[in-house]
Amino acid sequence: MPQYLVAIYHPDDFDPSIETGAIAEEIHALNREMIAAGVRTFVAGLAPASKAKSLRAQPNGKVSVTDGPYLETKEHIAGFWVLETADLNQALEWGRKAAIACRAPVEVRGALQRPAQANRPDGSDTFS
Repeated sequence: MPQYLVAIYHPDDFDPSIETGAIAEEIHALNREMIAAGVRTFVAGLAPASKAKSLRAQPNGKVSVTDGPYLETKEHIAGFWVLETADLNQALEWGRKAAIACRAPVEVRGALQRPAQANRPDGSDTFS
């Protein structure tokens, strides 16, 4: 079954204290509904983007680590679900429910499906 990322976005200056008990309960209810429907495979909230670390490969083979998100944007992913649904339309229905429960913008994006066989007969990776 196809998998979809349902990502919740918050503004850069989001104040978590505005999330009321009612909002939290709606999100918990949505999680219970997703579990009951058998579509939720993973869920996570994320720390603020200001706490992120960005890693970039350098031409010399080293990796630089800097504070903050990779991109400077006005919104960042605050949390996400990974859902297994029959199709994009069903994933969009869950995304609509997430936008209402979280009172925030939501992005629904299909996950690329990796073949069941991890390696080719010659030992190389399937994505090489």
